[in-house]
Amino acid sequence: MTPNPNTDLDPIRDPFVPRHKQRAPLAAGKPVLAVDDLHVRFKTDDGIVKAVDGVSFEVYPNEVVGIVGESGSGKSVTSLAILGLLPSSAEIKGGIEYRSKNLVDLHERELQKLRGNDLAMVFQDALAALNPVFTVGSQIAEAVAVHQPEMSKDDRRARAVELLDIVGIPNPSARADQYPHEYSGGMRQRAMIAMALANDPDVLIADEPTTALDVTIQAQVLEVLELVQARTNSAIILITHDLGVVAGMADRVIVMYAGQAVETGTVDQIFYEPRHPYTIGLLASLPRLDTDSTDMPLYRIKGQPPSLINVPSGCPFHPRCEFARIPSPCATERPWLERLSDLHHAAACHFKDEMANVSPDDMRARGS
Repeated sequence: MTPNPNTDLDPIRDPFVPRHKQRAPLAAGKPVLAVDDLHVRFKTDDGIVKAVDGVSFEVYPNEVVGIVGESGSGKSVTSLAILGLLPSSAEIKGGIEYRSKNLVDLHERELQKLRGNDLAMVFQDALAALNPVFTVGSQIAEAVAVHQPEMSKDDRRARAVELLDIVGIPNPSARADQYPHEYSGGMRQRAMIAMALANDPDVLIADEPTTALDVTIQAQVLEVLELVQARTNSAIILITHDLGVVAGMADRVIVMYAGQAVETGTVDQIFYEPRHPYTIGLLASLPRLDTDSTDMPLYRIKGQPPSLINVPSGCPFHPRCEFARIPSPCATERPWLERLSDLHHAAACHFKDEMANVSPDDMRARGS
């Protein structure tokens, strides 16, 4: 499990300083959500898919945890496992605790009481997640009614309008009576956020909330998430493949590869002190605005992500790693996530100490 955060930092944020310039202190006390050695497998005709393979992390109140990685790395499956939304064919092992309650052992009826009330999710495809034959306002009101049946119809309607206003929908009273197809992509995503916030959840999972949105709308959606967190103090799990989104919003980062967490740390540690070759490769693939791109071309991680049915032995990243030493230990021994000198920084690499001397620019130079 991730160690308890540092308690010596001032927990107060200056609202006039951009979040990326004043990292949120890591909260003290017990985590609101704890995932312990989570394994998720699916049986298929071709073999067993190891979608999540031993992931552990904790989420504290008023904290944003970013989960990054390529498609197929296990990010979304992890979030669906937390909410109990995986199909019955999924085999789940490990612990998922919400306020000391193990969600893995809960009956579906008990999970329904938590889902949408204490734990909520903004799904990746807002158009597919919204029902096209009901108005947006009625769908938000329904999310309120499920957990607050005592609330009157008028109050539920007022709550839906209030939520649309909170997430920045213009003329929310009129927009509440419109259908999803009458909303733009950015507005649909905001409506999904409003629905997820209907009951002030403790934990909000945002799965690729800015996918398929243009850069301007992306920024607006992220601002909405920050505004919402400031008002509700909810914890946010931000799932994305966009490192720019993580840099601007997250407090801590989990880098996933082939169903495993290969590096964890604060945003500054991941961006300025990466210790896993995959993390360094991801950072090297980002363009830099302070250098001439012709002098420093972008880095490309060679090869393809591995099959989760036939995961490579040893370190799953070793077939693509520039620093792998074959035949051992990279190809024969799985490296476990081990704490580095800092309390919050850990990496799963046999040569993580040596990787301290390798920067993204070094990666770019190797690839040029």
